[in-house]
Amino acid sequence: MGTEPILEMRGITKTFPGVKALTNVNLTVLPGEIHAVVGENGAGKSTLMKVLSGVYPAGTYDGEIEFEGKNRRFSTIADSEAAGIIIIHQELALVPLLSIAENIFLGHETARFGVIDWNEAHARTKGLLAKVGLRESPHTLIGNLGTGKQQLVEIAKALNKKVKLLILDEPTSSLNEKDSDALLALLKELRAQGISSILITHKLNEV
Repeated sequence: MGTEPILEMRGITKTFPGVKALTNVNLTVLPGEIHAVVGENGAGKSTLMKVLSGVYPAGTYDGEIEFEGKNRRFSTIADSEAAGIIIIHQELALVPLLSIAENIFLGHETARFGVIDWNEAHARTKGLLAKVGLRESPHTLIGNLGTGKQQLVEIAKALNKKVKLLILDEPTSSLNEKDSDALLALLKELRAQGISSILITHKLNEV
């Protein structure tokens, strides 16, 4: 693993009307590191990650973000995703009535001559699902999966977007112990591939 940080957030200050949510916060993450951000509800954990991912765009906070050695000013989530920063929120952004493959490639369709190549999409989905330990068919509807498996589909979707830094916001809050253990084990596997993770949680036992 490299010794140069993949991420440095320096002096991040974020104010809402009447509330200072973050005051001069610094965060350094190394390549292949699993970093936990721990605190009570309302401590500013999610706010910090929303600053990082462009939900709160550059100009709406003070401080600097450096990612892969470059100063970044993300205006949208699309900007941060293009750089390789993917955030998975507590409320999963999957469409229940679409299949796993359709969800993974939504907005990132594999097209040839303007036509979606579903054979390729399904083949790639199979490979991505294998990486996150899911044996489901790419045709399975998201609505037929439990929350634990839906989380894994979200991570497969992040892998498809060439994730370098994966942010998970309270990922185990609605999971049972077995699914939580599977998710945490997967983060260790991703770390071995050089993918950094930030885990936002208030569960010290998981950390």
